[in-house]
Amino acid sequence: MTRKTALPARLASIVLGLLLITLHALVVADMPPLADVHTHYKWSQQETTTPAQALAMLRDNNVALAVVIGTPAETALKISALDPARTLPVWSPYRIGGDWSRWAFDETVPQRAREALATGHYHGIGELHLIGGFVPGWRSPVISELIAIGLEHDVPLLLHTEFSRNTYLLELCRAHPRLKVLWAHAGALLAPAAVDEVMQACPNVWTELSARDPWRYINNPISGDDGALLPDWRALVERYPERFLVGSDPVWPVEQLDSWDEPDTGWQEYARFISFHRKWLGKLPPDIAGKVRLLNAYDLFGRTHEGAVTTDSD
Repeated sequence: MTRKTALPARLASIVLGLLLITLHALVVADMPPLADVHTHYKWSQQETTTPAQALAMLRDNNVALAVVIGTPAETALKISALDPARTLPVWSPYRIGGDWSRWAFDETVPQRAREALATGHYHGIGELHLIGGFVPGWRSPVISELIAIGLEHDVPLLLHTEFSRNTYLLELCRAHPRLKVLWAHAGALLAPAAVDEVMQACPNVWTELSARDPWRYINNPISGDDGALLPDWRALVERYPERFLVGSDPVWPVEQLDSWDEPDTGWQEYARFISFHRKWLGKLPPDIAGKVRLLNAYDLFGRTHEGAVTTDSD
């Protein structure tokens, strides 16, 4: 190729690159900012996604705030170090695969939690799995001490309850009305009526809807084929518009009981998890959608509303 033909080719490449950048910016601008209150960065995800790649996915999906759960906890700091204004690490007691079923019996957990929160790097505690058959009562020593630490530092506990009834969380939140509870997956298995009972009894519970999508808790859907919330779920969100939030829970594949055993490709599924939420949010009244999509997370984690965009559309 001569110098005369190389120059136009180079210019064409530059123009194409600028067009792609502009197109990407327009796509992102069309998505109102969103807070994702349930992301993970686990040792098994580091094999498939670097911290920079995870952060790029947040930016590409216009996620203004992401709560990051590390396994072990320090892995969340690898993402937050790259963009501390966008990411909020929370401290997790899990260090290896299977800890989700053992953590509540580990007497070292409370001291490790105190030391971690004393650093100022973490903005909550969780995700704590409270699953029938694997967890003791909430008055047990380890759980009781974590509740006390959450109260001491005024940070939310991200609790994943998975029971056929709401009794476990209902008793816990009633007994500790000052504790900020971020309830993962809206109780996972529970119907709207059971969720409503908890939210009515406990104003200190905020409920997030991660994994209540067509690919995870498929036997307990919150939306219909048109992408809109089912009537009972919509009524519930509209009843408590300041206390519902969204999350992605980027863990994949779900077929594995403990996906820490194999490389986890959850971040590669990130866009579709977030798109699911954007679709039903776009069908809510704009003022409610803006709260659920972004502002409620800002309030729960003490962020200001300055510059927040609160308009959604299909």
